[in-house]
Amino acid sequence: MQFRPCIDLHNGKVKQIVGSTLSDDDPAGLQTNFTATHPSSWYSELYRRDNLRGGHIIKLGPGNDEAAAEALAAWPGGMQIGGGITAENGREWLERGASHVIVTSYVFSKGRVDSNRLHKLVTSVGKENLVLDLSCRRRGDDYYIVTDRWQNFTDVIISPETLDQFAALCDEFLVHAADVEGQCNGIEAELVKRLADWSPIPTTYAGGIKDMSDMDLIAELGRNRLHATVGSALDIFGGSGMTYDQAVSFHKSHM
Repeated sequence: MQFRPCIDLHNGKVKQIVGSTLSDDDPAGLQTNFTATHPSSWYSELYRRDNLRGGHIIKLGPGNDEAAAEALAAWPGGMQIGGGITAENGREWLERGASHVIVTSYVFSKGRVDSNRLHKLVTSVGKENLVLDLSCRRRGDDYYIVTDRWQNFTDVIISPETLDQFAALCDEFLVHAADVEGQCNGIEAELVKRLADWSPIPTTYAGGIKDMSDMDLIAELGRNRLHATVGSALDIFGGSGMTYDQAVSFHKSHM
């Protein structure tokens, strides 16, 4: 199990937000937990210092390309990037220094998997450079993949069959539990167990982590098969649940 760091960008700033409040229809309803005074590159340099590879930069909407490019330039090959990635621009972001590109909405159309787009993307960037973001929300007993900044439900359920299908076309999965993202009220335990049981490739879980006990819980429930990202709970993002140094120590002890 690894600690995978993050840089979430909104309107050109490093922020931590409550994922479920992202909405094109109600931008005033966005709940922001933290807005950084440091530039995006400051975080990349920190992660580079501690050799925390595989973290992700997520562009939440327009106006974030410059900040994303600055973060990648601070650690070429050290971080992944997502947000608005397509078959047409994915290769460009790899050339700018991303180790992988992260994609969700581009490979879905009207709630379904767009196989043509997915295969076009694989051809463009290469399976080995592709992370599929299968972020999801719960309905009943199932977790449905959501797109467009977690606003729209697809008809695709997280299942062994779905994960096997997608694993043949990418290098890793990134899965935000969107219902609890940014709330620091605890993880989506059932999702962690399902991902650990079903995912055949490296998978990073994000959402709801409040303190080190949640990291230990992910390690236990996930049988050390999952990686984890922490956002709002970290002191470097204004949180009080855990320090960045604690996260780094956890990472080193589990490597």
